[in-house]
Amino acid sequence: MIEILRELVAIDSTSAVSNLPVIEALDRRARALGFATRRQEWTDAAGVRKANLIARRGPDRPGGLALVGHSDCVPFDPSWSGALRPEEKEGKLFGRGSADNKAFLAAALSASARARHPGTLHLVFTADEEVGCLGARRLAEDAAFRPARAIVGEPTRLIPVLGHKGYCLAEIAVHGAEGHSAYPETGASAILAAGRLLREIETIAAERDEAFSPPFTTTNVGIIQGGKAKNVIPGLCTLTLEWRPLPREDVRRVLGLVEAACARVAGGKIRIEVKPQRLDAGVLVPAESELVRFLERQSGRAPETIPFGTELPYLAALGTEACVFGPGDIREAHRSGEFVPLAEAERAVEILAQAIERFAV
Repeated sequence: MIEILRELVAIDSTSAVSNLPVIEALDRRARALGFATRRQEWTDAAGVRKANLIARRGPDRPGGLALVGHSDCVPFDPSWSGALRPEEKEGKLFGRGSADNKAFLAAALSASARARHPGTLHLVFTADEEVGCLGARRLAEDAAFRPARAIVGEPTRLIPVLGHKGYCLAEIAVHGAEGHSAYPETGASAILAAGRLLREIETIAAERDEAFSPPFTTTNVGIIQGGKAKNVIPGLCTLTLEWRPLPREDVRRVLGLVEAACARVAGGKIRIEVKPQRLDAGVLVPAESELVRFLERQSGRAPETIPFGTELPYLAALGTEACVFGPGDIREAHRSGEFVPLAEAERAVEILAQAIERFAV
């Protein structure tokens, strides 16, 4: 497992570059373990080649178990000299992607080498999870991929995850009218109108579910841009709004409330456009799921929910009984000095091997 992990961490698979080099490494190792492999390949919006790898061992039929993990990573600070130079220290392996998500990929391959099973096992390695689960979206469109159960790899500290909130994004453009700041009547400030809209957004009532932390749908305006000069009445102000809806909540509920708020603020020279960018629903799997209970018993850790998104909804959309699970801590990911505890990664190999023997039937 450590050998595989070191090889994967040394390959730059940040989402801005092609993931084909890491897919080649995963493909080579999967075929050496007796898997038949195929790829879904495409060119992204920036003209970069991307691919999902789908490896199968056992009968070519629906059912069995899939171990699904994303191959891409977030960018790293150029000053972090060890980002692509995996280093073992104090029982940890450091490097970009060590926790998120290459330890799971290495554990899945190692568990496949160890486990025996009578049925179908899939290893699935996706692209572009970090920029919108783009590979998982394509995976969900593959009519030939229909596992009965799936373990979706993420750094959860070996805690089985029941689900997470959705992720929604909208761009809001507040249009006013430019004018000389000495003559307010010549224009209409898009920035001041955006300020009124912000107060409206702040009052949106949140749905609640105590299974989550925080136990409500969150909203955030993360980016505001507007204005040309200190003495020009701004004619345009743009806002980027995100909200993370609870699984039982309609993803368009907040969108509708925002559109109603825009209608109240607009008028005269003020016009507001709302363009949804993402409307991804949350997901919550039953705590009594056989897969969840199995992972709970093997890990000795009670199931939880998480505040960040994963590829779980796309597996659930296939009718697959799925659970998020893996070694590492998400709080150590997405930062310089990312690491995974090697003992935890080795324990993941043991648990995944047991899962293969139990569910790849």
